[in-house]
Amino acid sequence: MIPYYELHSISVGPINIQVWGTLVAAGFLFGGWIAVRFAEKRGQKGAVLWDMAFWVFIAAFVGARLFHAIFYEPQYFIERPIDLINPMLPGFAMWGGLAGAAAAFIGYCRLKKIDWVAYGDAGAYGLPWGIFIGRMGCFLIHDHPGTLSDFVLAVGYPGGARHDLGLYLLLGGLATGLVFLLLGRRPRERGFFIGAFFAAESIIRLGTDFFRLADARYAGLTPTQWLAIPLLVFSLWFVWTRRGRLESNSR
Repeated sequence: MIPYYELHSISVGPINIQVWGTLVAAGFLFGGWIAVRFAEKRGQKGAVLWDMAFWVFIAAFVGARLFHAIFYEPQYFIERPIDLINPMLPGFAMWGGLAGAAAAFIGYCRLKKIDWVAYGDAGAYGLPWGIFIGRMGCFLIHDHPGTLSDFVLAVGYPGGARHDLGLYLLLGGLATGLVFLLLGRRPRERGFFIGAFFAAESIIRLGTDFFRLADARYAGLTPTQWLAIPLLVFSLWFVWTRRGRLESNSR
């Protein structure tokens, strides 16, 4: 069993640093750095990814809030619509964040006439590391408690040991990132890491969401699980259809 330790903020003199938000931002930056290195290794312009980073970051937060509001707490946000734009309140869904980030990313690439598949591969390659660090914040504040369990990785919550989805998701990000390091050692088809990332994340979320303690469910599945099913099918199809299209140094 893993000991329960909760950390929401750290005080540095008069400054109060929020752990979750800081780690999410750190994850975004570190994942972006990994993506840029991967892009430059393939002869692409890493600066292109940094140029679009601000818009992708903002779109990710907007998408994460909207997905949560629509599918998890619609009544709350109908009654308090102003809370939609309060970044200090909890209630962000990663799938919505990915959707918002993807929309901003593809839109930017279209506007600048950039090969979104080639640069998307680099972004997807760095994403697991961003998730790994960002989910540390979820684990430290324990905002995703799971069902009671005596599993070896269960966390000793007050009142009984439980699955902790923040822990499982950060481990999933780490495992995916390490596998990508191995897979990236030789040339891959263009779009391979886009499909591989969403396939891996879909499988992880399909499994871990069964352990969620309290969440909106429709016909026994969470909104994330319902979205993960078609996304997994699409991701596998995307990788399959791109066989033989080796990566290029598209700029």
